[in-house]
Amino acid sequence: MKRFLPAAALLPLALLLSACSGSSAADDSSGGAGGSVDGKGSLTLNVGDQKGGSEAVLRAAGELDDLPYRIKWSTFTSGPPLLEAVNAKAVDVGSVGNTPPVFAAGSGSKISIVAATHGDSAGEAILVPKDSPLRTPADLKGKSVAVAQGSSAHYQLIASLRKAGLGPEDIKISLLQPADALAAFTSGRVDAWAVWDPYTSQVLRGGKSRVLTDGNGLVNGLGFQVAAPSALADKQKAAAIGDLIERLRRAQDWVFKHPEEWAKAWAKDTGLPYGVALDAVKRSYGTRVPVAVDAAAIASEQQIADTFAELKLIPRRFDFADYVDDRFNKDLPPSTSPARSYGKATS
Repeated sequence: MKRFLPAAALLPLALLLSACSGSSAADDSSGGAGGSVDGKGSLTLNVGDQKGGSEAVLRAAGELDDLPYRIKWSTFTSGPPLLEAVNAKAVDVGSVGNTPPVFAAGSGSKISIVAATHGDSAGEAILVPKDSPLRTPADLKGKSVAVAQGSSAHYQLIASLRKAGLGPEDIKISLLQPADALAAFTSGRVDAWAVWDPYTSQVLRGGKSRVLTDGNGLVNGLGFQVAAPSALADKQKAAAIGDLIERLRRAQDWVFKHPEEWAKAWAKDTGLPYGVALDAVKRSYGTRVPVAVDAAAIASEQQIADTFAELKLIPRRFDFADYVDDRFNKDLPPSTSPARSYGKATS
């Protein structure tokens, strides 16, 4: 079978995927892991994360210095299992994309969306081999596409199909997590792969694939901090969650201003090649702007929820607003605020 990336090029991403598995109980504190905690550090906040996620960016931006509480980090492979932990009260708060909260709420999980960012959706892409005859989403009819169920890419795929006058029933969907999807795509077992950054940047860096279509104009580009209602009901934990959200907002500002420095730290933390990390920062990660969880964000997420309910991919219809706690919105700009930009997009 045809292979579109040399085996060596897949190694860093394989390391990233293996590093994401499982859960860590590493505590962080003032000055980083192993540092001392001041007298205010009796509270422990349980934070869900993904490799190269919140912990890495907070550390790189210096936002883990002088914490008035401890953080116990738990690392997950993706948003859905992280939200399962939130529902189980094993995690107080964690970062996910725009679609996992829909699947969690649709299954009746106890979660509260408490903060949001809006970024460029170029990293949400449907990829095809460079020599593929497919030129538009309409060409996907009858073809096989790999995608992770419940991921932001899952909705982007459905939205792309609908815009082309197609539905999920018109293609052959292979529900695969990124590691298996990557193998299927690079070996030619599927015709296309709907995915997100940094996987998009990783594959495009290989030079043997191209973007069939991306999420711009189709998906909302939102990412969320999701908390356990029980944690929000605890005054001390709610205050710590609010502080963590502010630190993440400052860290996001730092990322935009220091893309090379963050790419270097991100690459070190995940095993991604520096070039891939920098591409992903400029394509998507660094473009994020902290925004309010407002009526427009709720309406946009409701559209995602209604779409998946209509397709019977979630068990029930629900009001997304019931899963939002806007106490941390403060004076943030609206969720429709333009994403940041580094100018000309990466290739």
